[in-house]
Amino acid sequence: MYFLKQTIIKMKLLKFRNILFILALLSSCNIDRMPENVVSDASFWKSESDLKAAANYLYTFLPTMPLTADNMSDDGFAMVANEISSGTWQPPATSSDFTTPYQLIRAANNIIEKSVNAVAAGVVPETVDRYIAEAKFFRAWGYFSLVQRYGDVPLIKTTLKEDAAELTAAKSPREEVVSLIYSDLSEAAAILPTPTALGAGSNYGRISKTAALAFKARVALYEGTRAKFHSYGNPTAHLTIAVQAAKAVMESGEHDLFSNYFDLFQYAGKGRQNRENILVRQYGSSMTDQILSHNIGVIINGACNPTRSLVDAYLMKDGLPIDKSPLYVAPTRHSEIFVNRDARLAASVMKEGDQYFQNTPYTFPQLVYQTTGFCYRKFVNAADQLPPNNNQSFIDLPVIRYAEVLLTYAEATYELNGNITDADLKISINLLRARASLPDLTNAFVADHSLSMREEIRRERRVELAMEGFRYWDIIRWKIAETVLPKPILGCYFFPGGFGTATPQLTADNYILAQSGASRSFNSQRDYLWPFPVNELALNPNLVQNPNW
Repeated sequence: MYFLKQTIIKMKLLKFRNILFILALLSSCNIDRMPENVVSDASFWKSESDLKAAANYLYTFLPTMPLTADNMSDDGFAMVANEISSGTWQPPATSSDFTTPYQLIRAANNIIEKSVNAVAAGVVPETVDRYIAEAKFFRAWGYFSLVQRYGDVPLIKTTLKEDAAELTAAKSPREEVVSLIYSDLSEAAAILPTPTALGAGSNYGRISKTAALAFKARVALYEGTRAKFHSYGNPTAHLTIAVQAAKAVMESGEHDLFSNYFDLFQYAGKGRQNRENILVRQYGSSMTDQILSHNIGVIINGACNPTRSLVDAYLMKDGLPIDKSPLYVAPTRHSEIFVNRDARLAASVMKEGDQYFQNTPYTFPQLVYQTTGFCYRKFVNAADQLPPNNNQSFIDLPVIRYAEVLLTYAEATYELNGNITDADLKISINLLRARASLPDLTNAFVADHSLSMREEIRRERRVELAMEGFRYWDIIRWKIAETVLPKPILGCYFFPGGFGTATPQLTADNYILAQSGASRSFNSQRDYLWPFPVNELALNPNLVQNPNW
């Protein structure tokens, strides 16, 4: 593995400089302010400050804004077509999707191995165990990222020297990799403090017990449903783990839903007072106290535009789909799309009158950027465009939130048993529907309206987590990508006079055509796994390319 060899060489060359640099940074309490070059020398591991500094680096691998992963699915479209969504991609020479997780895994392995030195230096064992637990969480994070994309991958549980045999190791079965993920997360959850114990001060944002459990539930739902719908492995075992892990979070008393869905993605949703957030990527609070920042202009100017497929998925206020509800009236202007709809639609997609650019109201889509005629609204705070922020926002990014845990519990329960009771719906999905001002989802409601319980559970997941990076992986694990992705990408109905002087390509029935179906494909014998980078195959003769790539 070329990148691992280069990491080892680089770390040797920078060893002494890194030690001096990190010693100068130990006083920082911000988890995202560590440099990329982590000290690997055993002489460094002598104090809790050393352990914390090394662990802080792991947090830099959490996702960042803007979120564009939904462009790989049928929910999002940028200013140009996405090659994965379109099916036009080819094996890359190199790819950070492969190298970055292993960089994280190496850093986590280093902490797990070297932290024992701190005990000999007098650091309390319980303190050392906590940082090892954080490292195990992140090792699991790295491996899940790899398994999602590539399936079987080389399994490396120790830091390697440049002549290590593991550098040319063959792939390990995904079940073996997932087993390590479960083990790491279970061990981490047994040791890590609760969010309450971490508090709202300088420890807020660190990995907690419920973060480890919630992530374990995410992994298990993915593996269980993927095994079920792709017909391999033991889906029952994974789904059982998903139900148990999600239920443990639900019964912990540490989390509940934030009262306002829109505010979840605004400054009001920052901090421990928002108990829905289980793990966030922190951005700081202002230009003078920032960890990172993200640019609002990128978000509203085409980074990821909602599609018609996503917008049409939102229910009417009576809880019925638009093709079944008597409340649905075909809109005659853009703003009418939001009338009598699930409240999450207006919180996620811009409508006329919303604060848009430098506190000026949104009027109509700018099709040169918002290519589908729909503009993403989450995380957009127009005041941030004004001085002193000048387009830089410090709204935190929820990486794991309690709503996902509730959705995981409901879906895993249904897929495990083939049904779900009204009691289980009450403690999971119906909490989300209540916040969205929708009636309860019950077995009787489904039967009375000829709905599918599975499809309604999936719908709830789609709209609750819309544009947060879940949709592509959902259609992969459900094995519906081959049906969903080859379809044309449609946008808003082209209302006369509703888009200024823009003249986009339209369908015969007057919907914006962002991308034709003829330019989209999905190879079901190939595209459910990603291709390994060509350079990695050349450097490791035992690393075999995924089928049909």
